[in-house]
Amino acid sequence: MTYLERDADLIRQCLPAGAEAPGGSEELFRVYAVLLRAKGADTQAADVHDAWSAWMVGVDPNHESLRPFEELDPETRQEDSPFLTAIRAAAALRS
Repeated sequence: MTYLERDADLIRQCLPAGAEAPGGSEELFRVYAVLLRAKGADTQAADVHDAWSAWMVGVDPNHESLRPFEELDPETRQEDSPFLTAIRAAAALRS
């Protein structure tokens, strides 16, 4: 297991109760692991959305949410919140 996979697993473990990762999201969580290592607790919701967007381009390049975070409606923006929470919690554990 690589260091990024370990960090990705840590982020998964830090997901809030009730939050579910998308199916087939191993690569997505590796990108989240890069955010963890690069920005840690300073990660923002827009960063999480950008990481998701980079992953989604390979999954569904026509997805309606493939646009900048600022252009999303508030409800759609909230969908990134559990992952932001998990990245920040993982950063706190790594400190």
